[in-house]
Amino acid sequence: MKEVLLIVIAYLIGSIPTAVWTSRAFFGIDIREYGSGNAGATNTFRVLGSRWGTFVMVIDVLKGVLATSLYIFLPYYLQSSSEWDRTNLMVGLGLAAVLGHIFPIWADFRGGKGVATLFGMILAIQPVVAVCCVGVFLLVLYLTRFVSLSSMLASVAFAVFILVIFNEKEPLYRAFAIAVALLVVLTHQKNISRLLKGNESKVPIFKYRDRKRERRRSEKADH
Repeated sequence: MKEVLLIVIAYLIGSIPTAVWTSRAFFGIDIREYGSGNAGATNTFRVLGSRWGTFVMVIDVLKGVLATSLYIFLPYYLQSSSEWDRTNLMVGLGLAAVLGHIFPIWADFRGGKGVATLFGMILAIQPVVAVCCVGVFLLVLYLTRFVSLSSMLASVAFAVFILVIFNEKEPLYRAFAIAVALLVVLTHQKNISRLLKGNESKVPIFKYRDRKRERRRSEKADH
């Protein structure tokens, strides 16, 4: 019964619509009416800029970490519980938070894709793997400026890290890794379509780098 209560609390934490509340509080708009219509960090980057996009992303990650860590309120899982039981509960709590982010009760059940909250969940369960995935995400983002592509490749990398590189033996971890990769790719179908058509928007970061490259191209063209 206590586990069920914690899962409900995790869902409510995940339901905090960071992008929606931020856009309303500071800009007087609903982020879901602009850009891709998504209430997540990617669309916030696109519509409100990198400063607010970063803020939303950090808070959404922390939602996943906090919700997944709720197991600490049950002494059994800290003392005599097996790692298997603890992992099961953490996965359940994390998935409840991700579900809350995608279908937030505080925002008419219209949320984001859940990638940032999902990463927070991974960070709480497998911090080393999470850091590796961040490396993949940042590298792809630096090279392309596509948050959607960065998210998808990082999720696929997560599965590769768990199944191949770290060769995790726990069946639950392995199934979870595959589910994460599939979930992220499936929730980015529209982004995949835009990427293939060349219509996907790039986030407004690395502006200095881009201006520098543009100047170099112009100088070469002049010569």
